[in-house]
Amino acid sequence: MLLSEAWDKYHSDKRIEGYSSLTLKMYGFQCNLLKRYFGDIRICDITTENLKQYLVEAGEHLKPSSLGHRIRFIRSLFKWTHEEGYILKNPAAKLKEPKLGKRIPKFLTKHEIEHPRERCHTPMENALFEFFYSTGCRIGEVAKINRDDINFTGNSVIVHGKGDKEREVYFNIRCAIWLKRYLEEREDNQPCLFVTERKPIRRMSIDTLRHIVKRISNRAGIKKTIHPHQLRHSFATHLVDNGAPLEIIQSLLGHEKSETTRIYAHLSGKLRHDFYSKYF
Repeated sequence: MLLSEAWDKYHSDKRIEGYSSLTLKMYGFQCNLLKRYFGDIRICDITTENLKQYLVEAGEHLKPSSLGHRIRFIRSLFKWTHEEGYILKNPAAKLKEPKLGKRIPKFLTKHEIEHPRERCHTPMENALFEFFYSTGCRIGEVAKINRDDINFTGNSVIVHGKGDKEREVYFNIRCAIWLKRYLEEREDNQPCLFVTERKPIRRMSIDTLRHIVKRISNRAGIKKTIHPHQLRHSFATHLVDNGAPLEIIQSLLGHEKSETTRIYAHLSGKLRHDFYSKYF
């Protein structure tokens, strides 16, 4: 089986398993890099040494985290081809990801949040910014939401996270006000929550959502560049600062592992300072 054929079958299976389109897009990019390096050869001809050499050369110009993404895709692809019986031995079985130092996610302080908030020019920009910040949703989750998903009675919405897992998230009153204003001024019949500003009117893509947050960021006049995931980090950090239990934050963020959420405990400057002042 050729590498391209293996990818086509792998891609189809992972779509059925519920892998997100964004994950599959990134994996497709990684597969193209493999094909560029090896050519479209038979997948059974790729050895462990071949893969190690590929990763050594890639590692010369990649950050450890990016190299880790590459290794995870390779392990996933070759594990699948082995389990499906297309290869007798898995050459990627013993590949290990580089060790990463713990990175504290970048976030905005409560004071810094006010700068982009004040620089939103339209109900759409206000609604979009407040929705990202008050729900802590991932950008891919926001892109999928429809108007009918919004429950204004409870200020909540069911989102589809990684692996198409559903969870309920909540938004604050400020967000609810701007969402209602935005939806009331719209004249289209599109079911999606956020639509493009120009015709033809259609669902906002992930790239468009990211562009609008960046546009607001550029007006804000602060040195930090704001992106949607930074608003997610800010949401989690401010919950920790206000004393929210980590298991609740884990549920709201849709993290499978508590270790992923635990990183935000390191961001809680105010809370740690309060304890320090109390006990020292």
